[in-house]
Amino acid sequence: MRFWEPRRLLYNTVLGIFVVAWIVATWPRFRPAFVLSSLPSLAGLALIANVCYCAAYLVDPLIRHSAAAVRTRRRWGLWLLGTMLAVVVKNYWIADEIYPFVQ
Repeated sequence: MRFWEPRRLLYNTVLGIFVVAWIVATWPRFRPAFVLSSLPSLAGLALIANVCYCAAYLVDPLIRHSAAAVRTRRRWGLWLLGTMLAVVVKNYWIADEIYPFVQ
């Protein structure tokens, strides 16, 4: 947990930057969707992203038995790979599932 939890904030920041970029780039189309009733859906999506972040805990026991320098590189590699996958999934989700239905 000492490695993963401090990086959760960075993970959420990276994902947040991409969401804000989508909103800014397509603001006229997204503006009507920003109502109080959409807040639970947004919170649910944020919760799903953080649950997916916990997948690193399933792989970490395999990494933990490596030498310290190798372990750090592998953990950073896993973090980067997982974050890139989350960005791709989030962009797909917004582009394919949310954006077409915003009036």
